[in-house]
Amino acid sequence: MNHFIDIAEHSADEIAELLSIAQELKAEYFSGGNRPLFKGKTLGMIFQKPSLRTRVSFDMAMRHMEGDALYLSPAEIGLGQRESIGDISRVLSGYVSAMMARVFEHGHVQKLAEYASIPVINGLSDHSHPCQAMADALTIIEKRGSMKGLTVCYVGDGNNVAVSLMHVSLMLGANFVMSNPDDYGLPEDQLAYGKKLSEKNSVTFDVITDPFAAVKSANVIYTDTWTSMGQEAETAKREKVFPPYQVNQDLVNAAQKDVLVMHCLPAHRNHEITDEVADGPNSVLFQQAHNRLHAEKAILAKLFKVV
Repeated sequence: MNHFIDIAEHSADEIAELLSIAQELKAEYFSGGNRPLFKGKTLGMIFQKPSLRTRVSFDMAMRHMEGDALYLSPAEIGLGQRESIGDISRVLSGYVSAMMARVFEHGHVQKLAEYASIPVINGLSDHSHPCQAMADALTIIEKRGSMKGLTVCYVGDGNNVAVSLMHVSLMLGANFVMSNPDDYGLPEDQLAYGKKLSEKNSVTFDVITDPFAAVKSANVIYTDTWTSMGQEAETAKREKVFPPYQVNQDLVNAAQKDVLVMHCLPAHRNHEITDEVADGPNSVLFQQAHNRLHAEKAILAKLFKVV
């Protein structure tokens, strides 16, 4: 494992191993603190998009294990603008121990990995959000013991979060249901890949337009913002299309009794999810957010080859 760019690039066994390491490191942290496994290591953090969870969780993951993190703002890097991505990658490879990049174009993080001589992590791209999906899987496993046999239902826009959640769910033995308005579903290549994954792992992958029908057998309901960063010009249009896909108490009541409600945050409260649900007994929104820290520790530890 040289980079962590997409969950789909790894085997189910590799993903399960990372989640096991995350559980161990989380337990270790709450039992008195983590070992200094990252001592002498520095993570360079490249940001094209602002972030609360990605920046703080990676920074603190390094600090908890006695490493260091260096924040590089959009103005400082100008990825692919001030100089080529290949040159940036080769320069940083001589300064830091690993790179994490939160970008718009997925090709940018792929290009960083192509030219790097150090590990590269996808902190988010327009295609996928693998670190978030690892935290999501860790949260579900903590609450339910395993993902095998569960049904995970994503309600809303078929965006990068939906793609990575689909990958990790089907790989780890969960059924996956996608519910979205027409023209806002998963990309065609991901629909084909999801079908292939489901057949390989003997689980189901369905697209059900009606959200109430979609959540009927759901053990997990997941949603995200209706308009992602970079789509602001579409906000007014999306505000008219997505209200039937709001995760509210009526939708939660239509699912399994103990359904977990998830959101990667930041949430536009009372748009895609109501306060009643976000703060209700089924919500695990903040456990998810906190688990970013421990999932990322595991990814870093594996890439640094210290576990």
